[in-house]
Amino acid sequence: MDNSSLRISVIQSHITWEDRAENLGYFEELIRRTSGRSHLAVLPELFTTGLSMRVHDLAETMDGETVTSLKAWAKKFDLAITGSFIATEGGNYYNRVFFIMPDGQEAYYDKHHLFRMAGEDNYFAAGKERLIVNYRGWKICPMVCYDLRFPVWSRNVCNEYDLLIYVANWVDARKKAWKSLLQARAIENMAYVCGVNRVGADGRGYVYHGGSYVFSPKGKKMIDAGDNEEVTRTCKLKKADLEILRTKFPVWKDADSFVLK
Repeated sequence: MDNSSLRISVIQSHITWEDRAENLGYFEELIRRTSGRSHLAVLPELFTTGLSMRVHDLAETMDGETVTSLKAWAKKFDLAITGSFIATEGGNYYNRVFFIMPDGQEAYYDKHHLFRMAGEDNYFAAGKERLIVNYRGWKICPMVCYDLRFPVWSRNVCNEYDLLIYVANWVDARKKAWKSLLQARAIENMAYVCGVNRVGADGRGYVYHGGSYVFSPKGKKMIDAGDNEEVTRTCKLKKADLEILRTKFPVWKDADSFVLK
């Protein structure tokens, strides 16, 4: 494989409501199918449970079944894996992104913007810090669903990252916003953007369309997983193309500075 490129697989799937064992078994097989042709597999938000608020029963510690399984898969299938799950730590509950690498390295990000319209802010604690992971020479910034609506939080200051990822349970009723915002984040931040959404209905009655995408820094679609079907799509991201664009069209040098409080 070309070391200057990154092959990324978006895994667009249903999630069995609040059934960790079923989801772990199902997603292991989906990840296995990407082995040998991808460097990074991206799963939907809360892939082991769906967007459940039954956190007391479903949350796991960092040595629980989900993280243990992810570490084993990353090593076995020789690729990195990202997505999110319900984590508990220090008496709080988090919608926590994992980024697990095949060599055993791991990194985590807690969702910063909690979706109040579904009551997420009543059950989960908000994360305070962004995460930028270094993997295969790429700087990768993973975020979660509702974070997509807040461009200052996603701001790529001085090219801090090359790839911005959103894992999501984004409802069908707002699918136009999902696509438009993903494309906008790619163009304004001059970075590749990946958004992976689930399909099907959950136990609370919310319906999800999928519509997972990868956009180039120019806003060109590189992956369009379509609506309402379970599918895995893979594409190659080219570092050289990104660097040429940033050199020839250095918009980032004229960006406004922001201070988050």
